[in-house]
Amino acid sequence: MTTFSAFLARRDIHYGWAVVAVTFVTMLATAGALGAPGVMLRPLEAEFGWTTADISTAFAVRLVLYGLMGPFSAALMNRFGVRKVVVSALLLIIAGFGLSVTMTMLWQLMLFWGLIIGFGTGMTATVLGATVATRWFVHRRGLVVGLLTASTATGQLIFLPVIAAATEAWGWRVALGIVVAMLATALVGVLLLMRDRPSDMGLAPYGGSFQPAPAQTAGLLPLISAPIVGLRQAAGSYVFWVLAATFFVCGLSTNGLIQTHWVSICGDFGIQPVSAAGLLAFVGVFDFVGTLLSGWLSDRYDNRWLLFWYYGLRGLSLLYLPMTGFDPYLLSIFAVFYGLDWVATVPPTVKLAAERFGAEKAGLVFGWVFAAHQLGAATAAYGAGWSRTDLDS
Repeated sequence: MTTFSAFLARRDIHYGWAVVAVTFVTMLATAGALGAPGVMLRPLEAEFGWTTADISTAFAVRLVLYGLMGPFSAALMNRFGVRKVVVSALLLIIAGFGLSVTMTMLWQLMLFWGLIIGFGTGMTATVLGATVATRWFVHRRGLVVGLLTASTATGQLIFLPVIAAATEAWGWRVALGIVVAMLATALVGVLLLMRDRPSDMGLAPYGGSFQPAPAQTAGLLPLISAPIVGLRQAAGSYVFWVLAATFFVCGLSTNGLIQTHWVSICGDFGIQPVSAAGLLAFVGVFDFVGTLLSGWLSDRYDNRWLLFWYYGLRGLSLLYLPMTGFDPYLLSIFAVFYGLDWVATVPPTVKLAAERFGAEKAGLVFGWVFAAHQLGAATAAYGAGWSRTDLDS
């Protein structure tokens, strides 16, 4: 037990909350990195002459890898530990953004922003939050999932005004320096505070009984086979397919459509990038509230009915969007209601996966459900970019 953990123990604070804190900061920073390129779409078009469809293709590759890495990152965490995987992921993302300041060719954009950052962010996707919550908490699990999910979605949005302002004032390369600094801060926190399991600290999960670490399987083959076997087993349950299909729609309507193309479409209606990014940050603030509330509700009410209302209200919000005429006041109303529901779907989805497939398999199964989410996101990211270029509308 470390000095810091002893300090927490004397104050009757479970070390799981320290792990949650450093996970929150990590997911906030990596999510900010994931969302940052959305405000750089037009500067890249202007500097290199690339089309929206060209750049959106790299974004789509990143979103696909971000999702498909989820199940494998869960297997990596089970094999090598959360701490090592997160450190490796942060170093990958830092390298991707650091190298991208030298790019001049489209293939370099695909490599740095598509492949390298896609793999790195995929290793610290929502699966990280689900893994931490299910390992460290029995009581308050829904609240923790809500908190960590909020950090992901809020991080993708809340830093955008700063990044947009830096891009406008000093260029997109300086803005990327801000992103790298955020990631480096998270890296230090992980090295100091992250631990893999409660048993590593001689503790039981919060609200549960002591559970020794499971035996590790040697070799690299299980890292590939475990997610595939997990998918095959989960695919036999209709619950998995319902969760995957609805999460496809979730990703399509958030990360793919709004996050990726919001600044660009607002520009078509005469709204400046900093103002458009400010509206997304506004969405992020209310997302934080909505997702925390969703986590609290998921511990108390039927999660199926929660998802029913979340998806229904999101659909109504999107139907309202064209009616705003992109008037700033009406867009603010949209931002409030859409923000409250941005990723409120995650806590009930994680809870349903844990209830149906068990706590130990929940991270792996949710990884595949989240892969469906990102396939939906990639569909909208590429589809909207293609239609914008092809139809010029």
